[in-house]
Amino acid sequence: MTPADSSAAVRHCPALLIAAPASGQGKTTATAALARWHVRQGRRVRVFKTGPDFLDPTILAQASGQPVYQLDLWMGGEAHCRALLHAAAAEADLILVEGVMGLHDGIASSASLAETLGLPVLAVIDGSAMAQTFGAIALGLARYRPSLNFHGVLANRVGSPGHAEMLRESLPADMAWLGALPRNAEAALPSRHLGLVQADEIADISQRIDRAADALDAVNPPLPAPVAFSAPTLAPIPRRLDGVTIAIARDAAFAFLYPANLDTLRALGAELRFFSPLADPGLPQADALYLPGGYPELHLDTLAANTGLREALHAHHRAGKPIVAECGGLLALLETLTDHDGHSAALFGLLPGEAAMAGRLVNLGMHSLLTAEGELRGHSFHHARANCLRTPAGHSIAQRHNGTPEPVWRDGRLFATFMHLYFPSNPAAVAALFTP
Repeated sequence: MTPADSSAAVRHCPALLIAAPASGQGKTTATAALARWHVRQGRRVRVFKTGPDFLDPTILAQASGQPVYQLDLWMGGEAHCRALLHAAAAEADLILVEGVMGLHDGIASSASLAETLGLPVLAVIDGSAMAQTFGAIALGLARYRPSLNFHGVLANRVGSPGHAEMLRESLPADMAWLGALPRNAEAALPSRHLGLVQADEIADISQRIDRAADALDAVNPPLPAPVAFSAPTLAPIPRRLDGVTIAIARDAAFAFLYPANLDTLRALGAELRFFSPLADPGLPQADALYLPGGYPELHLDTLAANTGLREALHAHHRAGKPIVAECGGLLALLETLTDHDGHSAALFGLLPGEAAMAGRLVNLGMHSLLTAEGELRGHSFHHARANCLRTPAGHSIAQRHNGTPEPVWRDGRLFATFMHLYFPSNPAAVAALFTP
């Protein structure tokens, strides 16, 4: 996404942050439905996701037809968030931001983001098991933080038109009602152990989003009021990777790629060449390699059978060329990986040891990493345990005082960790990882 253009210091665009009282209320479905409904009206819609997330953005990108970027005040910083919104306001008729967890949950909460960036809040509330209490929850969300610009509510998983009307009538007279999404299995979004299933894996994803958007025809939701987005002052990114070609794994097994990370590599001057470890028998010509996270455990036999790629990876490593591997990329570089069903396969073997999928979440949280070029920020979220026989070169620093640090393994120019790095947090440190 192009950084903010200082020639337009302030841009105005209607915007909403879609929040909820808790996780699992249907924020992604509601945000996707709103995006698709406004796209149908001929509007250009840009959608953002609060906090780290690789899965929800694939659904939201399908709904809006545009890439989805993250907004996180800790991971990316306020200026970075403002730059993304300012750039989006130049090309959009509506900006939607999907929140994270409950509206007020966490230090870098959705409420904090909305207040800092001046975004009005729309609350999505699961009304499936309530009647008048719906209004009490809405009122609490609206008044808990009086400085918050509370726009209105949208009900989700509603049983009937009569049920929807009961929920609407429970609201204070001055609170906007943006409609109700019915309980509809044909519009529901499937999930697995890390969250929602990626959009590319749902054959009828567009039809599911359309069914959710259809429910908004009855209320014909108007555009919210325009929000003023100012252009921040950002330091230029030095082109420290001019002339460097980076091979990047991208397919169903390695799909956890932030658009902002790719933008940062391009801004540093790198040329990006994408390849598929599931389909390509080798690596493209490249000076460095990026293996992002994903679901290698779902494709064990295909990856194990790709001996050509295994040999190319070992040759790349022997040549002293940089390799950056995150989470799923780390798992694939170990000698063996065992999936949730107990099936094991020999993978690429650049690191001694093995990994196995666990029955529950192993680590979750925001993390930073201290490097010679300064602090890199990112996050961790995985259901795997790794037993690497190499001593870690260091550990990440968990943002939460009781968080679990992630090991970082190095071998020559190989860098591997469960931590997902957010490249805009420190482009100079990223350049050092990829510089041949």
